[in-house]
Amino acid sequence: MPRYRLDIEYDGTGYAGWQHQDDHPSIQQAIETAIRGFCGETVRIRAAGRTDAGVHAWGQVAHVDLEKAWPDETVRNAVNAHLQIAGERVAIIAARQVDDEFDARFSAIKRHYVYRIICRRAPLVIEKNRAMWSVKPLDIAAMHEAAQVLVGRHDFTTFRSVQCQAKSPVRSLDRLDVVAGAQAGLIEIHASARSFLHNQIRSFAGTLRLVGEGKWTAADVAAALAARNRKACGPVAAPEGLYFRAVDYPETVG
Repeated sequence: MPRYRLDIEYDGTGYAGWQHQDDHPSIQQAIETAIRGFCGETVRIRAAGRTDAGVHAWGQVAHVDLEKAWPDETVRNAVNAHLQIAGERVAIIAARQVDDEFDARFSAIKRHYVYRIICRRAPLVIEKNRAMWSVKPLDIAAMHEAAQVLVGRHDFTTFRSVQCQAKSPVRSLDRLDVVAGAQAGLIEIHASARSFLHNQIRSFAGTLRLVGEGKWTAADVAAALAARNRKACGPVAAPEGLYFRAVDYPETVG
């Protein structure tokens, strides 16, 4: 059966997240339904990461096995046509046939996320549901300094959901940078790692916001990390500011 890699963009507003659910709309279900409309096949697609309700993606990756080999452009265009007919806020940016050894989840060697915060006195309108809103300005330099405390291999119990199903809270965080965005008042938190725990980045973002407001210091973040206690974490940031930006794969696959 030919396998296809799908590069996917979506607005997560109104969806219950990536994973298929029986009673709520999901990104996975929207794409699987579009594939069935295109070629009549009932399939189950696997993604590089399961985003939560309200989380967006610029560069989610999934794979699907089809019974018939189609031109890459046909797969992309046909699935997109059915997504548009259904009114879904999901698009297949690219589709291409890959070797059977490619697995969107298990072949990934690094995942990249961005968390967006917009600081301004007026409420968000265009960016509503697409960024965290902060009425107060935030200290980007202090946030970045505190973020470096979290880079490296640590037990991230403090920064993962109590519902996290990962067997171990230990992860290696390769990057956590806080930078000014291109537009006025925009702050971006860039996170990169092979894998993340449930709610880990949103926990980082909420905690770093406390630093930006002057309520916490880098030392407070270090103490929270060392506590290995979920109660030591700052407030978990809202999902609408989080974006799955990209996935890295070895050159030999994907």
